[in-house]
Amino acid sequence: MRSHLLNDTTAEQYRRSVTEGVERVAARIATTDRPFTGVTVDALAPRIDGIDLDRPLHDTAAVLDELEDVYLRDAVYFHHPRYLAHLNCPVVIPAVLGEAVLSAVNSSLDTWDQSAGGTLIERKLIDWTTARIGLGPAADGVFTSGGTQSNLQALLLAREEAKTDNLADLRVFASEVSHFSVKKSAKLLGLGPDAVVSVPVDHDKRMQTVALARELERCAKDGLVPMAVVATGGTTDFGSIDPLPEIAGLCEQYGVWMHVDAAYGCGLLASLKYRDRIDGIERADSVTVDYHKSFFQPVSSSAVLVRDAATLRHATYHAEYLNPRRMVQERIPNQVDKSLQTTRRFDALKLWMTLRVMGADGIGALFDEVCDLAAEAWRLLAADPRFDVVVEPSLSTLVFRHIPAAVTDPAEIDRANLYARKALFASGDAVVAGTKVAGRHYLKFTLLNPETTTADIAAVLDLIAGHAEQYLGDSLDRAS
Repeated sequence: MRSHLLNDTTAEQYRRSVTEGVERVAARIATTDRPFTGVTVDALAPRIDGIDLDRPLHDTAAVLDELEDVYLRDAVYFHHPRYLAHLNCPVVIPAVLGEAVLSAVNSSLDTWDQSAGGTLIERKLIDWTTARIGLGPAADGVFTSGGTQSNLQALLLAREEAKTDNLADLRVFASEVSHFSVKKSAKLLGLGPDAVVSVPVDHDKRMQTVALARELERCAKDGLVPMAVVATGGTTDFGSIDPLPEIAGLCEQYGVWMHVDAAYGCGLLASLKYRDRIDGIERADSVTVDYHKSFFQPVSSSAVLVRDAATLRHATYHAEYLNPRRMVQERIPNQVDKSLQTTRRFDALKLWMTLRVMGADGIGALFDEVCDLAAEAWRLLAADPRFDVVVEPSLSTLVFRHIPAAVTDPAEIDRANLYARKALFASGDAVVAGTKVAGRHYLKFTLLNPETTTADIAAVLDLIAGHAEQYLGDSLDRAS
């Protein structure tokens, strides 16, 4: 079995195996004509359940044939222009090359003696990102697994900086459309069930600063401790961007940690046209960025950034077998000193390769394209009497629903939209997401593919309307 270990004697076998795998994936991507096959759980599960993992095939080609059957053929392909659902982007080739390199070398980014140059590359990218944000010379950060982990670490730092032993008194303020990880983080951090205060949003789904000021004042009057305000730079449902300068002013007035969850909107940091939409982010104490959303990177590639590097000490623990305290005096850079994780992939390499091949302007131009596409799609929806669209996009998300001409019952309209989404997914012709607005069911486009066109959008809207009308017609037939 040593013949399967990657080393100097098996380098040629590694080349052949990886090339064969790459050729299979390339062939699949080149011939994929829709984002999904429509396979069901009931159809796919028996194929996977029937595989005996204790009986290996001992042949790479045979395993790839099997993988074609259980995964590649029925995968959901984000590169297809009619995948319009979640915050999943098509990936750029330099990043995929980086993925291949980092997986083979398998550096662990927790300590210098496991990564060497990998540590310095990650640190350089952190400095590059904090400079793009404008956090100042004392800024720092670390790569994470994603926005949820980044938000958790930011709120951990905010909790410690609040300097109170009574966790029940701590309050976190976030808009009513903020990411669920804010509440999840509060629970993981041991805060009380009422710790997260939901702040109303305006018509554009942006946090109302008047309401935030009112809640901060109430917190002070009640003798509670305002721990953090979480402003969102691109909400998951609407792509809305909270009024960051005004929120920063309130945080400064009340002495509250300001965190900006820019997991989605971080693409604006490279934008050539829309960078001003995220102005005010430079005043944050901490920022979440997800390169695997709007920098076109493979999952995972994320980071948490802080204005003051010293605050990262709240995540620091020393172990003699890994990162003893003496290494700090010896100026040995161990990233585990900043991270919630210990063993950690060299995910930074993907972004490094992307910047070195494409440049930041190349990334920004792609993100600008999807923002422009969303603006065009909004105009299509706003002019189409078959649909109700909720808000004009700030980024690349559109929330809407089909409104049948002959139906007025909101519950029946809900069911028609739910059916349309399910039927569309089952057909494999397109993939869209769903959400609720004011208790009603809506559909959602998250546009992150520059290859998607307005013709694709128009075609998918026709498919949605067709499925919804089919459901309503069948419903009338059943009732008659």
